[in-house]
Amino acid sequence: MSPTARATSLPTRHRRLQPAKPAAISMYGRPSPIKPATTLDLAARLRINQRALRARVELRDTLLQIVRAVGATLDPLKIANIVIEQATDWLPAPSWALVSRNETGQGQLSVLAVRGSALESALMVDIAQWVMQRGDDLITADLSRDARVSTRLAATVVAFPLTCRGTRVGALIALDSVPSSRVPRLGAPLHRGLRALLEPVAVALDTALRLQRAEALSVTDDLTSLHNSRYLNQVLRRETKRAARSGRPLSLLFVDLDGFKAVNDSYGHLFGSRALIEAAEVIRGSGRETDIVARFGGDEFALVLPDTGGEGAFSLGARLRDRVAGHQFLAVEGLTIHLTASVGVATFPDAAGSAEGLIRAADAAMYQVKKSGKNGIQAATVPADTSYVMTASKESAPL
Repeated sequence: MSPTARATSLPTRHRRLQPAKPAAISMYGRPSPIKPATTLDLAARLRINQRALRARVELRDTLLQIVRAVGATLDPLKIANIVIEQATDWLPAPSWALVSRNETGQGQLSVLAVRGSALESALMVDIAQWVMQRGDDLITADLSRDARVSTRLAATVVAFPLTCRGTRVGALIALDSVPSSRVPRLGAPLHRGLRALLEPVAVALDTALRLQRAEALSVTDDLTSLHNSRYLNQVLRRETKRAARSGRPLSLLFVDLDGFKAVNDSYGHLFGSRALIEAAEVIRGSGRETDIVARFGGDEFALVLPDTGGEGAFSLGARLRDRVAGHQFLAVEGLTIHLTASVGVATFPDAAGSAEGLIRAADAAMYQVKKSGKNGIQAATVPADTSYVMTASKESAPL
C-alpha cells in the first residue's frame, strides 16, 4: 500500500483535526446568509456567527451598498429605514431602531424607524440618550439589570452612536427581548467593520437633518415658532387646488389682537413680544391638529382650515375669540392684561376662488369687525345662520 493510501485509510481517531473552514462564500462573492438559531440568545448567536458576520461586514460591496443607498435620498426617515433594513444582515438581532434628534435641533430625540417586535419609543430614546451623551456603545446582556439606563426591560441590547463631524446625530439600536446568559461580544474585526459601515450612515443622516432644519426655519416665525406668512401662502395655494379638485370646502381665519399696541406703549416691546408668544399659544390651542396656524405679521394671525365649511369655521373662530378674551396675559410678570381678538372668516369657493382672494376676503371681514366695535367675528360670505357680526357688546347685528 502506498504512503498516500495508508494515510487516507487511518482510523478517524488517528487523523489530525482540520482547521475550521472560513464562512461559506456564494458564487457572487457574498457570505452565505446567516441562519440564527432561534433557541439561542443574542450573545450565543453572535459567538457562533462571528466569522461569517465579520466576512459580511468587511466586504467592499457591503460598504458600497450602504453608501449608495443612504446617499440617494435627503429624507431622514428614508435613510433610517434603509439603515435598519441593511443592518439586519450585519447582526442577528430580531428588533432594530434608529433614534435621532428631531427637526427642531434642540436636543429632543425621536424614533425615526423601527423593525421587529413592538418597541416603546420611550425605551429607545432612553438607550439612545445614554449612547449619544457618552459617544460610546451600550452592550448589555440584560437591560433590566443595567444601571446605565432607567428603563427596566429584560432584553439584550447592542447600541452604537452615529457620529459625524464630532457631533452625535443618532443611535442605532439592536435588541432581543430575550436576555443573554453573558454580555454579547463583538470581536475587534467585526466591531471595526460595523464602525466603517456606520460612518457614511452618520454623514448622510446629519446632512438630511441639517437640510430639514434649514427648511423648517425658512417657514417658521422666529418669535412665536408658528409658521410664517411665506408658509401660509404656500399652504393656501396648495389647499385651494386640492379643494377645487375634490370639491371639499376650505376656510381661512384672519385674527387681529385688539389693543395690542397699548401693551407695547405701556410696558415696552419686550413685554409686547412675550404677550405675542402667549397669544400664539392660545390661538394654536384653539385649532385642531389638521389646521395650519401662522403669524401673518405684527399682531395678525391666520388659520387655514382644510375640509371645513363656513359654519364650522365660524364656530372655531368664535371659540378662539372667547379663549383670547378669557386669557390673562403676562401673569408670570405680575401683570393683569386682557386682550380681545377680531376674527374674519372666508370660505372657498363661496368668498373667493383663489388663495389670494381668500386672504383678501378674510382680511376685509376682520377689518369690518374692527369698525363694528372689535372683539368679534364676521364671515366674508355669510352662511344663513351666521348673518351677523358677533361682538362682546351685542350678540348680533344685521349686515
